[in-house]
Amino acid sequence: MKNIAFIINPISGTQQNAKRKLPKLIEKELDRSQWLPNIVYTEYAGHATELSRQFAVMGFDAVAAVGGDGTVNEVAQGLRDSETALAIIPMGSGNGFARHLHIPMQPLKALKLLNHSEVIRCDYGLANERLFVTTCGTGFDAEIAYQFATAGKRGLKTYIEKIVKDLFSYKSQMYRITGKDIDISHKAFLVTFANAAQWGNDAYIAPKASVQDGMMDICLMSSSALLGAPGLALRLFTKNIDNSLFMDTIKAKDVMLYREGETPFHIDGDPVKMPKDIHIQIIADGLKVLVEKRF
Repeated sequence: MKNIAFIINPISGTQQNAKRKLPKLIEKELDRSQWLPNIVYTEYAGHATELSRQFAVMGFDAVAAVGGDGTVNEVAQGLRDSETALAIIPMGSGNGFARHLHIPMQPLKALKLLNHSEVIRCDYGLANERLFVTTCGTGFDAEIAYQFATAGKRGLKTYIEKIVKDLFSYKSQMYRITGKDIDISHKAFLVTFANAAQWGNDAYIAPKASVQDGMMDICLMSSSALLGAPGLALRLFTKNIDNSLFMDTIKAKDVMLYREGETPFHIDGDPVKMPKDIHIQIIADGLKVLVEKRF
């Protein structure tokens, strides 16, 4: 019998009603010959990290993040470099990490997956020691992350509305990225550091990114990207934006990002305040994750 804790963020994402029904779903669908569940709720920002760290110290086999990418990020922070595996019941707006790992978006199917799951080791990233599992970055996407976070409404519709509103008024910035055999100065519309392939909602900013290669894909979108905006949007959702003339992608493990100022920055889609200069690195195999068992 393995111990698993379900950490539920009752207010994140767009599926509050489904979250209220989840305890009964766990009771009904989780294989009790395998799992002994414990259900807890977060009460404030950062609480999921505290709880997951406690469960890791207690020797739990797994902790399930029930919510969106923000909840996944908090739980991953508490579990990183431990022997306790991260499970995900995606109930957020974007669910980028869950989608990358092919975890079903339906809570019922995600729960059933736990009954035939296996543990894999995944990489995670650090931006000035702040953990990210999918992407972090600066530029237009970070500006939209800020607008989205303060919009009062979640969901893909709100996200698209913010993009359309600010797309043609946003001004590109100069960035410099340095690392081993790397020294790039680039005026860019956005810069994304991708551990996983997508931002969320199947928007693939780094289609070839892997969470098991010990590297990040650094995606620099040209300052002239607006010239190809419709085509870029299509490429983003058809997994070939990396083939665009407006996008440069390089792989690295450890870099410094230098910016003109303390412009918007996001970590896993949530806006954060960062200094001008940011150290970004990938920690290989630092996170255990439960995924569907491969036969």
